[in-house]
Amino acid sequence: MFVFLPILFVALLVAADQFTKSLAVRYLLPVDSLPFVPGLFDFTYVENQGAAYGLLEGGRWFFLIITAVVMVFIGYFYFKPPSSKTKLSRAAMVVIFAGALGNAVDRLRNGYVVDFIHTLFINFPVFNVADICVVCGTILLAILVVFYGDKPATK
Repeated sequence: MFVFLPILFVALLVAADQFTKSLAVRYLLPVDSLPFVPGLFDFTYVENQGAAYGLLEGGRWFFLIITAVVMVFIGYFYFKPPSSKTKLSRAAMVVIFAGALGNAVDRLRNGYVVDFIHTLFINFPVFNVADICVVCGTILLAILVVFYGDKPATK
């Protein structure tokens, strides 16, 4: 049970990411962009060969290697004896892992990542479900580390 639930959660998040990307390819590729919430969000098809804002464009293998290192790092800390880990910090690691894996699948299969969520109210890169997982998981983990640091896990 200890290993099954995180694997199931990763699989569900990666499946949601890949499903939404397949919808973007199917429905947005022919039209490039569709309004979703006027003035706030559009669905805009982007083939991102780099990082945010297209940084390091063409760095497919660089990103795949970095992703593999991050995933090994997360796996190590996830399974390391739980001296100060909480269920919430483990959940954050699982969400980050799933987001990294979702984008790695795209890079391996396509050579680029499909992005499709476009914020109009701020200048922000077009992103996807995997990106949401990485960012939200990282923010949660950072908050837990900063505010709860080395405190022992409580039951």
